[in-house]
Amino acid sequence: MSNSSGPFEQSLQKLETLVKNLETGTLPLEEALTAFQEGVGLVKQCQTLLAQAEQKVEILTKANADTVETKPFSAE
Repeated sequence: MSNSSGPFEQSLQKLETLVKNLETGTLPLEEALTAFQEGVGLVKQCQTLLAQAEQKVEILTKANADTVETKPFSAE
């Protein structure tokens, strides 16, 4: 993976790897549970990052048509 990948891409790649490992069915139960738990955390992280990106896009598209402006995002 490239070092220029952002947090979303890194989390998604890790999630894809975890899913592949879980789908093989060869992990011992404890390892599978740990991988599943990590995957749930990664899904939540990806959802948060996507929601933040969506809000930034919304802010940009709602800005005055003559200028493009960004506003700080506050995760509430």
